[in-house]
Order: sequence, then structure tokens, then C-alpha cells
Amino acid sequence: MTAFALALVLCAAFIHAGWNFLAKRAGEGGAAFVWLFAVLSSIFYAPLAVFIYFWQKPHIGPLQLGFMVGSALIHVAYFLILQRGYRVGDLSLVYPLARGTGPTLSTFSAILVLGERPTPLAIAGALLVAAGVFFLAGTAANSKGSRKWGVGYGLLTGAIIAAYTLWDKYAVSTLLIPPLLQDYCTTLARVIMLGPVALRKWGDVQREWRIHRKEALGVALLCPLSYIMVLTALITAPVSYIAPAREVSILIGAIMGSRLLAEGDARRRLPAAAAIVAGVIALAVG
Repeated sequence: MTAFALALVLCAAFIHAGWNFLAKRAGEGGAAFVWLFAVLSSIFYAPLAVFIYFWQKPHIGPLQLGFMVGSALIHVAYFLILQRGYRVGDLSLVYPLARGTGPTLSTFSAILVLGERPTPLAIAGALLVAAGVFFLAGTAANSKGSRKWGVGYGLLTGAIIAAYTLWDKYAVSTLLIPPLLQDYCTTLARVIMLGPVALRKWGDVQREWRIHRKEALGVALLCPLSYIMVLTALITAPVSYIAPAREVSILIGAIMGSRLLAEGDARRRLPAAAAIVAGVIALAVG
């Protein structure tokens, strides 16, 4: 993995943990909140998407459009299930499980499906990251307020993360769709897909805007930014390296959950933190 790709992924990890913290604070919002921040994202990033389209002039044929729509479907499921998980479980439980399961599955799926061949050191790093993530999840499960359903939603979210990582990797690296355009069109498609639900629950949308306006604005800005950075890194780096390296966000999310949301003691997570950091270094060197 190049230094540029690693820098992108590490910056994206900080941003990713930040928007998940905001999403947890708005955990009761459900589909209304997901639609609201998708609309805001489509407004915020419209000028950049138009600029990228006319500057790079990418080929957008039926296959590319199909991958955009498919990505939107996967992301709709991702955001809805993630919000459901945050409704019933702690940030320090759901987030580590989701972020740990997804990249671990992505790495091994990339080896089996895409034929990627990471070095033994990189594989060891991926396994070390996964071990640290699941240790974090184990400590979080004993913290107050965690519920067993949060574990299920976290694992399911992780499986969906693996699916969209591989799907979008093919879109940006093989079909050559610009990362920002891929993410923007996926966001726009989510707005359309969830539009009928938002209209039926317009009162919920208005309530979310009144109560969680700041959270919606924050997620709308940060969520696309973090994923665009990851997609940019995926253009030149293998999924089996990028996906596990993103997991430094686990450290940030765990600290936010334990300190800002009073979900647990961060000192219990130091061994897991050390494992994740060591794993990221192994990935970078490998």
C-alpha cells in the first residue's frame, strides 16, 4: 500500500468515527433520518459532482449505471440496519462489530473473488486488526446499556460493509467511475429510493430536522467525504489492504462511546488498541 493511500484511509477513519458518533446520537431517526441526511449530502456535493463529471468526462454506460443503482440498494440496507443497531445497542458495541466484521470479510472475499494476493505480513496484520476489533466488542458487550440485539445488527451491518466494499471497488477500479461521482450518484439514488417512505412519514422527517438538525448536517458532510477518500485509495490499492486499515476508526469510536456517551472504560480497551495499531503497521509495511 502506498503512503498516499494509507494517509487517505487514516484520515477517512477519523471522519468515519465522527459521523457514526453523530448517527448514534440520532439513533431513533430511522428511515426519516437516513433520507434527510442523504438529501442534504446530495445538495452539498452537487457542485463537486458536476465539476468532476465535466472535467474527467467518464464513460457512464448501462453497466456503470447498473453498478451505481446496485450500490445504492446496498447502502440503503446499510444505513437502515446501522441506525437500527444504534437504536438498541451502544456505539462501543455496534460500531466495533460492524467495522471489524466488514473489512475482515472484505479481505478474505477479495482473496477468493478478486484474486488479490496480499503478503503474509499483510494477512497477519489483517488478522491482528480483526482480533483487536473482536476483543473490543467483547469488552463493550459487558458495558452498561448494551443489548443482545445490538450484536446481531452489528454483525449484519459488517456483512453489508463487505458487500459494498467489493462492489464499489469494482466500480471505481475496473469500470473507472470517479470515486466522488460514484458516491454522489449512489446518494442521489438513495434519496429517490427512500422518497416514498419519507413522504409517508413526513412528520418524522420534520421532527428529525427539529431535533437532530446538527447531526443530520454533520453526517451529510462527513459520511460522503470519508467514503470518497476510501474509494480514491481503492483505485490503486487492493481491498485486502484498504479494508482492514480503515479499522483505526475503531479506536476513535470506542473512545467516543466510552468518554462522550459514558458507555464504558477506555482503559480496558488498550490491549485491543495496541493490536489494531500493530495490524495497521503490518498492513502498511506489507
